[in-house]
Amino acid sequence: MAIDLERIRRDTPGTDHVLHFNNAGAALMPTAVIEAQTGHLALEAREGGYEAANLMSEKIDAVYDSIAALINAGRDEIAVVENATVAWDMAFYALAFRPGDRILTAEVEYAANYIAYLQVAKRTGAVVETIPSEPAGEVSVEALERMVDDRVRLISMTHVPTNGGLVNPAAEIGAVAKRHGITFLLDACQSVGQMPVDVQAIGCDILSATARKYLRGPRGAGFLYIRKGLVEKLEPPMIDMFAAEWVEPGRYELRKDARRFENWENNYAAKIGLGAAVDYARAVGLETSWSRLRVLADALRAGLSDIPGVSVKDIGSVKGGIVTFVKDGLSSDDIKTRLRAERVNVSVSPPSSTLLDTLARDLPPLVRASVHYYNSEDEVDRFLAAVRAL
Repeated sequence: MAIDLERIRRDTPGTDHVLHFNNAGAALMPTAVIEAQTGHLALEAREGGYEAANLMSEKIDAVYDSIAALINAGRDEIAVVENATVAWDMAFYALAFRPGDRILTAEVEYAANYIAYLQVAKRTGAVVETIPSEPAGEVSVEALERMVDDRVRLISMTHVPTNGGLVNPAAEIGAVAKRHGITFLLDACQSVGQMPVDVQAIGCDILSATARKYLRGPRGAGFLYIRKGLVEKLEPPMIDMFAAEWVEPGRYELRKDARRFENWENNYAAKIGLGAAVDYARAVGLETSWSRLRVLADALRAGLSDIPGVSVKDIGSVKGGIVTFVKDGLSSDDIKTRLRAERVNVSVSPPSSTLLDTLARDLPPLVRASVHYYNSEDEVDRFLAAVRAL
């Protein structure tokens, strides 16, 4: 299915104001998402917060069905929380580790996750080990297979790292985890919305994601998937009267579904905006958008590589919409600032965000230019001209 780029850009008011290549940070929201969120805020202002939630209860409830359809899960396997970090942390810190348990992760793992591994290892005596990468940069499935033994408690990694372009082979990793009965936690913060993500095909037990990035939703919303059968075995590290019911003076009972990982108070406008973003992404088509943004990203990489003094730092046999580079004589922060003055948005990926990869490849801070399906070929050309002129 071809993308109606003209219609989609009409749906995206931000494209009239900026050249936005910071989709891996926070993408431009379509009008449907903006109206869903601001409409609910207006309803709260007019009717009251509790009353607005009651009036919109069916739409709020439908968000779970939309997310479940997006990733091929059951609605009772979905929790909607404040952001992807909360989603990931609530699941990870619910897992029990003992001295000697092994946590296997990738060399390109994201800093927030790795810090959590180190904290849990410090508390419990578990150990954190990195799986070697293939020469192209992605996790080596063969190396993972060789590392598995009966002490491996968790395989956990980022599907699409914050820098470097690559897409890790999640389904192949999931097959190893399933074959050995090991819990598999996938950070899909940069992949959900960028590409088709099917938890059944991948075989992950837990998945975390955000609204604001490739789903084109609002900030302040994310979701957690936990496989049915695992949910009831996990007690969240923090619970309240929504996650559990106080049934006797000395006893509580947890909810039976994944919403035991939620709490009572939440941003209903952002939740409704998340649902609208999911519905919009599904209407465009994940296969279609994935195909288009890869074409744009490949053109961007090729064009940057042709500019004297520019070095593209992407790795991976399969690459997505994140493109990273440096330019001789300019810091990445300077490039970001100068591009912003031209109404061009990028971000900077610091060395600490993927420290192991940074040390292995001796990387400086990188300019991160991340495209989406609503970006145009003309914008790629304009971006290249702007970098060339720096």
